[in-house]
Amino acid sequence: MGRNHKNLNNNLEEIRKSAGLTQQELSDNAEVSRKSINAIENGIYIPSTLLALKIAKILKCKVEDIFKLPLIILGIL
Repeated sequence: MGRNHKNLNNNLEEIRKSAGLTQQELSDNAEVSRKSINAIENGIYIPSTLLALKIAKILKCKVEDIFKLPLIILGIL
């Protein structure tokens, strides 16, 4: 799993690379800066719902494939 924020795990980097996109290409399509994509991938920034939906659509997957709540937040651990 990618680098994670304490309240959100993400697989963005892996899914983006599997789609054959660079950070710059994804950011251009999502209409955000490359630094925003980098910050999301590194768990520094949690995207808005709108941005998460745009990214999922670009990557042709579900938001839940990219972003997941940690098990501790779900009360499982």
